[in-house]
Amino acid sequence: MARAGRTGAALGAATLFPQVLTRAWGEQEDKHWLDLAVVQGPTAAAVEKAVSLFGGMERFVKKGGRVVLKPNMSFPAPPAAGATTSPEVVAAVASLCLKAGAGEILVLDNPILQPRVCLENSQIKSACAKIGKTRVLAVTDRKFFTEIPVPMGKALKKVEVMQDVLNADAVINLPVAKSHGSTEVSFGLKNLMGLIWDRRYFHNDIDLDQAIADLGTVIHPCLTILDATRVMTEGGPFGPGHLEYPQKIIAGINPVAVDAYGVTLSRWYDGKIFSPRQVKHILHAAELGLGEIDPAKLDIIRSKIS
Repeated sequence: MARAGRTGAALGAATLFPQVLTRAWGEQEDKHWLDLAVVQGPTAAAVEKAVSLFGGMERFVKKGGRVVLKPNMSFPAPPAAGATTSPEVVAAVASLCLKAGAGEILVLDNPILQPRVCLENSQIKSACAKIGKTRVLAVTDRKFFTEIPVPMGKALKKVEVMQDVLNADAVINLPVAKSHGSTEVSFGLKNLMGLIWDRRYFHNDIDLDQAIADLGTVIHPCLTILDATRVMTEGGPFGPGHLEYPQKIIAGINPVAVDAYGVTLSRWYDGKIFSPRQVKHILHAAELGLGEIDPAKLDIIRSKIS
């Protein structure tokens, strides 16, 4: 069972997993127990609230540091399609990083389709245009990637990763919540594939689910902020697909915990309910010791902003 808190109170529950215990911020004496912050409301305010519940962006971004933000910018789709991360989410996070004193903010992805069109149609580039020290880039040239070993990998033994990621002081993962034809769902762990050179190798030559989990052993975001302002419950990753609108932001330090909770956000594929353990790449990541997969064991703060 999840810890019920020093007051023993549980103020809410995830829609499809009523055993998930949640608490209000005022009920604990410190912040050390927190696994997830789930905030519903206007996007920018929800992002700021979620980050504040972990102690503010200053906890993750050092003065003068280089920060990499990894949204999903892989498809030439507008934000309303639900295939890419909301530009409001990305801009809100970039602004918080700037206020925390970041020296450089790089918003990076290796898009699957036309890079320039992906950056423009996702509206992420335009949303960040006026945020100081921030650049939005599609990294598609192999010379900007470096091969590293994957010592814990079961399927993946080496991988080429963006050099800017390897040189960053902080990496913040900004996935969008959506379905995926190859992996059932796509959240934080799957989103890290946009930081590597060869996606086709993952899809065609090795066990995709295990490789995603293996990748999580060498790329370690300090924070994952899942964009669940809208959720593509079928038709992903490209779309078009059915959309639901939870208008939620889910933030966490542990990527497995964020993804496990993400599974509970909706019914998928015309009404199907998944448990996190039914999603193979999340299960494999938990088996590698990368985080807690059982939503009932997570300490969660839920907040609603009107």
